[in-house]
Amino acid sequence: MRHNGKILIVEDEKSMREVLKILLEEEGYETTSAVDGMAATEKIQQEIYDIVITDLKMPRADGFEVLKRVKEASPSTVVIMITAFGTTESNIEAMKLGAYDFIHKPFKIDEIRLVVNKACERKRQSDELSLLREKVRTSYQLENIIGKSPKMQELFRLIPKVAQSNSSVLITGESGSGKELVAAALHSLSPRKNKNFVTINCATFPEGLLESELFGHVKGAFTGAVSNKQGLFEIADEGTIFLDEIAEMPVSLQAKLLRVLENGTFRRVGGLGDIKVDVRVISATNRDLSDAMAAAGFREDLFYRLNVVPVHLPPLRERPEDIPLFLDHFLGRFSPDKKEFSPESLRLLMKYPWKGNVRELENMVERIVLLTDRKVILPEDLPEEVFTAVRPAAALPDMNDGSVDLEKIVEEIEKNYLCTALAKANGSKTDAAKLLNLSFRSFRHRLQKYGIK
Repeated sequence: MRHNGKILIVEDEKSMREVLKILLEEEGYETTSAVDGMAATEKIQQEIYDIVITDLKMPRADGFEVLKRVKEASPSTVVIMITAFGTTESNIEAMKLGAYDFIHKPFKIDEIRLVVNKACERKRQSDELSLLREKVRTSYQLENIIGKSPKMQELFRLIPKVAQSNSSVLITGESGSGKELVAAALHSLSPRKNKNFVTINCATFPEGLLESELFGHVKGAFTGAVSNKQGLFEIADEGTIFLDEIAEMPVSLQAKLLRVLENGTFRRVGGLGDIKVDVRVISATNRDLSDAMAAAGFREDLFYRLNVVPVHLPPLRERPEDIPLFLDHFLGRFSPDKKEFSPESLRLLMKYPWKGNVRELENMVERIVLLTDRKVILPEDLPEEVFTAVRPAAALPDMNDGSVDLEKIVEEIEKNYLCTALAKANGSKTDAAKLLNLSFRSFRHRLQKYGIK
């Protein structure tokens, strides 16, 4: 017969033991009894219980001793203390030792039933969380990347295979989705793992300085070049270089990068001799390079050299089942007092669109933990933008209420569809136009009309 859980009743009064036993078995629990703390200690060493209900004052070993022994043997077991002689000090001491609740005699039947049922639910949630953390460690995590969604599991299968080759990899995905973590995983799982992993964001340097950073310069090459300097490609020799925001690299510099990819050689700024290196190149972008190529902002031949192995990182809104994993992960980092999200808070966060992806989620959890005093984070503790984003859209105005601005309403609907299509297409105007059954020219015209970038 299936039961709700296994409970050990520790009580030296026979009548009280029997009352608790009858009550709890009627609720569907499997019960075992112990006449005092010493007998309970022996049972605890032989069996793991979901819940232990123990009297405080008992011969041989009191309830505090039972509580300590339970937490040593099975930290996840929930302990409920019962006494007729409780004080505020004993309550505090019990809670410090890990007691779930403290009930005073005489108690009402409904009271004990409610507390035990809540304790059982707490144990079930604790077990589920432990199982989830174990799955994250064994199945839902690769290096520092987390995910149990089908798209992420497919990525976990792809990364170890790709890591073994020297082929160039182009990682695409929205800002904040974790592209650098994928690049780091590709390096750490590769034969180059003991060599340098060098990263650079191409968007943070002006053209002249970016060239010097990548390829180095010789003394006197330009004002301020007072000595020879190694570039990142030299530093990454026999290792890996990660070029983030590759779409922002100036066209004039793209030709020099292409040369490195084709024959492994380059020249320092102002230098005369070629330098040969063996570097694996991993690049990333949150832009659609096909749009950049169409606008002559990115070389097509370089694209094909970089995109030997394409890896796409899906945005967080397309894998909401991963959100609880991230919440638990970031709570573990930012909440030493082990805060947790209520079910309603979790539901709201899973509906939130997360335009900033994992980076936005991480920042929000840190802010919530900092500003929330309670242990269970309720919806009222969430930022206002969560409620604004998940609130249902307002209904269309009723003409019975008076005249309406039809042109404005149509414009708002059109803008919403344009933005939604762009989001679903990961910023690709070409793909977004197809989603709306528009030509590329017509789609681009509408974006310009409403000033959508």
